Amino acid sequence: MTSIEIKNILEKQRAYFNSGVTIPVKYRVLMLKKLYSVIKKYEKEITNMLTLDLGKSDFEGFMCEVGLTLTEISYMIKNVKKFAKEKKVKTPLAQFCSVSYKKPVPYGNVLIMSPWNYPFLLTMEPLANAIASGNTVMIKPSAYSPNTSSIVKKIIEECFIPDYVAVVMGGRQENSALLEQKFDFVFFTGSQSVGKEVLRKTAENLTPSILELGGKSPCIVDDSANLKIAAKRIVFGKFLNLGQTCVAPDYILCHKNVKDFFLKAVIEEIKKQYGENPFANSDYGKIINDKHFDRLQKLICKEKLVYGGKVDKQTLQIEPTVLDNVLWTDNVMQEEIFGPIMPILTFDDINEVIALLQKKPKPLALYIFSENKTNIKKVTELVSYGGGCVNDTVIHLATSEMGFGGVGESGMGSYHGEVGFEAFSHIKSIVNKKTWIDLPMRYQPYNRKIYGKLLKIFLK
Repeated sequence: MTSIEIKNILEKQRAYFNSGVTIPVKYRVLMLKKLYSVIKKYEKEITNMLTLDLGKSDFEGFMCEVGLTLTEISYMIKNVKKFAKEKKVKTPLAQFCSVSYKKPVPYGNVLIMSPWNYPFLLTMEPLANAIASGNTVMIKPSAYSPNTSSIVKKIIEECFIPDYVAVVMGGRQENSALLEQKFDFVFFTGSQSVGKEVLRKTAENLTPSILELGGKSPCIVDDSANLKIAAKRIVFGKFLNLGQTCVAPDYILCHKNVKDFFLKAVIEEIKKQYGENPFANSDYGKIINDKHFDRLQKLICKEKLVYGGKVDKQTLQIEPTVLDNVLWTDNVMQEEIFGPIMPILTFDDINEVIALLQKKPKPLALYIFSENKTNIKKVTELVSYGGGCVNDTVIHLATSEMGFGGVGESGMGSYHGEVGFEAFSHIKSIVNKKTWIDLPMRYQPYNRKIYGKLLKIFLK
């Protein structure tokens, strides 16, 4: 699609928004219900496309993408009327006689740029929030997941007119063309490097943005942890979608006293969850493309390999792989892994871990497995990260009751549920001043003798 075509769509969306059609809550609910029903209609086709792009089984495709999307849409349908209400707040005595309130209004014309690793979920969830907030939306799905992008386009075109919600297919050329336009809000999910470029472009138009990025999310296992449960839940979170999850545990920081037992439990869990030959497991997915497959292969250090490590270039599959005795200087620790490779590092003192993590770039997630309340309190209070779990992994993003987002290098802004509604809204602060009385003290010429003491009472 050319820049001119994109500009034409945006102009039509701007006119559609300015007409006020998207503002009534009844319209927003109607559109959300329509989206829900069409997703249900194409549920099987969606999971099939996810299998083609990422090797996801139908079960995992529904559990991690379609099901979570439907849950978020349902949540918005039930709650958008409440979210969209004006909310009265207290009025200072100095503004007597007035009514003060906060009024959520949509930003207007929104751009959503979605990634390839959860190509359906991370397109439709922010879309549901944007629609609930009353915006028009332009969607740019990833070129790396073409099959899922095609079903996204099919669903959107069946649900909405392009003046309201439109899909722009393509690659870098289309990405650049979109970022040259002046949107009212941009929502981006993807890598840090592309996120920086998005922020540079949006800064030129002073466009507010949410960036959902990633980073090396640590997973701490201390010497008080239930090691069998820890291994089970870490293996699930690490190798889900072959590690191609933005909140996957990137590496393990294990207390040296329990490392051997933990390592043994991890290997047992991998065998239990994926089988002795994961490539023969029909529920085991694949790496998205050759580029990422080749990158991941280079991160597997044979000298530190203790389990897995086999690869299949034809199917783009890499076994669940565990590396032991890893050092911070190793290649696998120099970038976000985003694949089925689990490096294990050890520590002696939780305070040293906290001091170390405080110096690292802020990750999107952090996990701690511990029964020690003091350690849990220290880590969750003193280390900066987007969000996370105590004694589990990844599940914190699977709720509409809490916002999900990064901090620092892992992103800015949050969405999901009410936080998502607010993310795509501007909250206007409004004072409605009555006209039947007009206090004279604020007007010149100032009468200090009469109003001086009164003013101090009002503004104390």
